[in-house]
Amino acid sequence: MTLTLTALLLLGLSVGPRTRAQAGTLPKPSIWAEPGSVVPWQKAVTILCRGIPKAQEFYLIRDGHSATWGREKPLEPGNTAKFSFTYMTDAYAGRYRCYYQSPTGLSEHSDPLELVVTGFHGKPSLSAVPSPIVTSGEKVTLQCGSRMAFNRFVLMKEGEPRPSSTLDSQRHTDGQFQTLFPVGPVTPRLRWTFRCYGYYSNTPQVWSLSSDPLELLVSGASRKPSLLTQQGPVVSPGQSVTLQCLSDVDYDRFALYKKNSRDPPLHRVQQPQAGLSGADFPLGSVSSSLGGRYTCYGGHSLSLEWSAPSDPLDILVAGQLPSTPSLSVQPGPTVASGENVTLLCRSMSSVDTFLLSKEGTANPPLRRRSEDRAGQHQAEFSMSPVTSAQWGSYRCYGSHSTSPYLLSHPSEPLELQVSASSGDPGPSPTGPSSTAGPNWHLYVLVGASGAFVLLLCLLVLLLVRRRRQGKGRKPGPADREPKDRGLQDSSRPAAAAQEETLSDAAVQDTQPEEGVELDQRQNTQDEGTQGMLCAQVSHSRSRLSQGRVTSPPPLPGALLDTEDRQAGEDRQRDSQAPASDAAPPDVTYAQLNHLTLRRETSAPHSSQFGEPPEEPSVYAALAIR
Repeated sequence: MTLTLTALLLLGLSVGPRTRAQAGTLPKPSIWAEPGSVVPWQKAVTILCRGIPKAQEFYLIRDGHSATWGREKPLEPGNTAKFSFTYMTDAYAGRYRCYYQSPTGLSEHSDPLELVVTGFHGKPSLSAVPSPIVTSGEKVTLQCGSRMAFNRFVLMKEGEPRPSSTLDSQRHTDGQFQTLFPVGPVTPRLRWTFRCYGYYSNTPQVWSLSSDPLELLVSGASRKPSLLTQQGPVVSPGQSVTLQCLSDVDYDRFALYKKNSRDPPLHRVQQPQAGLSGADFPLGSVSSSLGGRYTCYGGHSLSLEWSAPSDPLDILVAGQLPSTPSLSVQPGPTVASGENVTLLCRSMSSVDTFLLSKEGTANPPLRRRSEDRAGQHQAEFSMSPVTSAQWGSYRCYGSHSTSPYLLSHPSEPLELQVSASSGDPGPSPTGPSSTAGPNWHLYVLVGASGAFVLLLCLLVLLLVRRRRQGKGRKPGPADREPKDRGLQDSSRPAAAAQEETLSDAAVQDTQPEEGVELDQRQNTQDEGTQGMLCAQVSHSRSRLSQGRVTSPPPLPGALLDTEDRQAGEDRQRDSQAPASDAAPPDVTYAQLNHLTLRRETSAPHSSQFGEPPEEPSVYAALAIR
């Protein structure tokens, strides 16, 4: 009996060491998680354990727990087992290991697997210092921070299963907890997109929500684009602002970045504009958050490398400070080119910087430090010597160095007028008088055209008047009489002045020195029945002679066809005087008709007494309407 127990004891001692030795020679399995070991809250995850082909069963254990967490048979066919978690919570977060059993014994434990659940705390922020735009081959610093007192921060790069770095947090002077992660050198061959998390040291597998992704743009040496704005560098609340990134290089994507912004760069695809490649970046309605310094980049979709940055563009938002400065000029608003001019900006409120902006230009405003003089804050902007290129309207603003892109209300506009001297190129194209410069020839052309049309109309009127006078005038012998015939050479104003006297010619008026006979009778020689008033004026006699005179020759049809036809209604008055010894040398007949004064010359004819006149008679038709 004693011999049997001794033999069994020796057999057990020999078997035990052999089994442990065999177990130690089995390779340890591998462990991993799908889709990853960092699992968002309430998402599913699977832990996989892989051993040798002869593995019969797999075991999952969790650090800090004595009991086995799970037991699974390998998948058929294969040597891998799956441990699934349908909804990931903090209860499943921890460090896991696995091992397997084979016909020869148990394997060693696998390496640990950190199964992390995220979303248990608020998300931190991630930014690049100084900028997420990094030149190829350089390094950059990523800053992860939060108001929550996390003990550690974790940086993860997209596409990698494990954290890139885990560092302790530090408390900043502003009360924020943050950590700086050095990254680089960066190259355009890889995509550089990161996220960060925070956690407390007592729950290292329970992380916060992830930060917003931060993509580093790797800029190269390709030609930089241009960044423009149609609204100008100074904008006011209520306006809508759109930035344009343009290039003569055929870029098919563009990025816009605002300096010190926590937001990632904006991306846009190419929008061809007037033969250039470019993209519009609408920033929306103006608010205080819109102010800042912007740059843009161009790139090709087949490359991760971006162009060199554009020149920076500052967007300044007016009306963000309660003060309104005043603007004055010395020696005055109207100066000659070459003089020394100083614009003075003043404010009763405390500002440390003044800005002078010229309206209508895309140039950035001039900046000057404020000086305190006699209780006022002021700054001088000198233009010495001034040129006509500085003609224009100016405004000034105040700002604080702590928020350099937020300005006060604008001052009242100041119009600076510069008279051009010889050799001066003239006002600036961007000045308020620039529109008059290129268009002065239009005004000259319009003035010349108007003068030409006026002259042409005057010539036409003169021509028409001359033709009418030519038609109404019938040539006769009287046109060739000497110039000493006073009545024939009487001017039109004289006839007009005698208009009222001749209209009353039906009443005979005699003077002792000169004889005038007025005869109102029926014209018997005219086919019509128009009445005619004839006046015989004797220049050679000093006494009054009355008698019937013969009718003058027929008058032109234009004089006979008048509106005042009084045929058959005129009564004839014949006043006769003793016949004189000789016929008067000159007889002048006058026909009175309103509105028209005409003078006609008739051929010599016989008088009432049958004696021919010595010289041709001249009669005048007076039309008074």
